[in-house]
Amino acid sequence: MPNVSPIKDFLAGGFGGMCLVAAGHPLDTIKVRLQTQPTPGPGEKLMYRGTLDCALKTIKNEGFLGLYKGMAAPLVGVTPMFAICFLGFGVGKKIQQKTPDEELTALQLFNAGCLSGVFTTAIMTPGERIKCLLQVQQAGSGPQVYKGPTDVVKKLYKEGGIRSIYKGTCATLLRDVPASGTYFLTYEWLKRTMAPEGKAGELSPLRTIFAGGMAGVFNWIVAIGPDVLKSRLQTAPEGKYPNGIRSVFVDIMRTEGPKALFKGVTPVMIRAFPANAACFLGYEIAIKFLNYIAPNL
Repeated sequence: MPNVSPIKDFLAGGFGGMCLVAAGHPLDTIKVRLQTQPTPGPGEKLMYRGTLDCALKTIKNEGFLGLYKGMAAPLVGVTPMFAICFLGFGVGKKIQQKTPDEELTALQLFNAGCLSGVFTTAIMTPGERIKCLLQVQQAGSGPQVYKGPTDVVKKLYKEGGIRSIYKGTCATLLRDVPASGTYFLTYEWLKRTMAPEGKAGELSPLRTIFAGGMAGVFNWIVAIGPDVLKSRLQTAPEGKYPNGIRSVFVDIMRTEGPKALFKGVTPVMIRAFPANAACFLGYEIAIKFLNYIAPNL
């Protein structure tokens, strides 16, 4: 498998992340709304019965663009975040290789992917916090607390400083470290398995789409439970969960049971394949383009 320079990993990863957001944000909005909808009281009905009901009600009440609420935050953050993610994976591979052409084991690929999850936390946490707070705002359900991403940052900083903006850091690490390891391991394994004989690591666009899509699916199989905990924590009023993610977990187990850890799984899995297929296809196209215009970079 040809080595990729860190600079190319960084640039191509950023482009891949932009492709992912564009393809997957509407279902991410639905996922967050399902995960954070209030528990109905006696005689009350759930706000959303499921993925389709949430999508239809959002479009009816807020228009189609309601599904893209909060997209500015991940779109602005996703370029450096995915750039750092792919850079982190590349660095993780290099520090485990004794020679530049050494083929890594499955465990080594997983470890490199875990490192990429650590790399991205500093950008991912505030971006997720802003995105989730905007996504849970419902048109027609009362005054809109936040006017947009900048307004969220200003109000969070006024309320609790930088600590408030980074609320959910541990939850983000709990989600992203093992999930990123699984993500890159799945993609690299499929890339090796499906490559034509004598062309290690080279896939057609269709095979790249399949490998990238499956990487996204396995990523979310690992990530969905911690993601529910993170969404609840990041959208909760200050003081509701005094012990952070542990308090969220105890509250969910006490009031809703283990099934609540899989809330939003349907839109997540519907989104996972096309969004991550777009990400890896964008990454591979960008790498080919960079190799063409700057072969020695």
